[in-house]
Amino acid sequence: MMILDQLNNFKSSGTTGLAVLLDPDKLNNQNIDSFITQCNDANIDQVFIGGSYVLNGPTYTRLEILKSGLNAPIVIFPGSIIQIHDQADAILLLSLISGRNADLLIGKHVEAAPMLYKSNLEILSTGYILVNGGTSSAVQYMSQTQPIPRSQINIAVATALAGEMLNLRCIYLEAGSGAKKPVPIDMVSAVKQHISIPLIVGGGIKSAAYAEKIAQAGADIIVVGNAIEKDPNLMFDLSSAVHAVKTIS
Repeated sequence: MMILDQLNNFKSSGTTGLAVLLDPDKLNNQNIDSFITQCNDANIDQVFIGGSYVLNGPTYTRLEILKSGLNAPIVIFPGSIIQIHDQADAILLLSLISGRNADLLIGKHVEAAPMLYKSNLEILSTGYILVNGGTSSAVQYMSQTQPIPRSQINIAVATALAGEMLNLRCIYLEAGSGAKKPVPIDMVSAVKQHISIPLIVGGGIKSAAYAEKIAQAGADIIVVGNAIEKDPNLMFDLSSAVHAVKTIS
């Protein structure tokens, strides 16, 4: 199944998927097998791989191992064009529509286009909206942009609408890696009510209870990274909570 089809299925059925975000710098030969087993046993829907920067370049050679072992598809969540790799199934072609950095709206995309054109990756053009997570995030620092204030729900809604009107395929509300606070529930709900394309939500989600609230607010897929790095067994509680939610009767 294509990744966009999977996201649209979550949306049309009123269910929510769970994606695990894997930082390639933290992947090694010792933990890769256990990671694969845990993802499969927890029925993870997608595995996102990427970060704001990558120090351990050879990590990407392990994508082949992940691809052969995981039941879930692998989606590149790129911090730069050097993270493009054909061993994955898809890539989020992120446009940072909450910022005003032209390089992250179109500049890097032009650089990446020849590589993506030759690749076999499913390309998901995604409106990336950075929301204040209570601390300065790596995304904020690397992109040199300001996140949307948590109280400015109307700005988040208008930004998401603009992304859809530009024919982007998905909207991604992101509080940033290591955020103290996740995206507010009322912001998730408001954006969901105004767009007709899949909604991805991530950043700062530390518990199954909050993930469940985000699912109930309408997220089509929830992305969790840091919390699972600290406690890999948390993915089982997250999966159970998120997959139990159904917003369409």
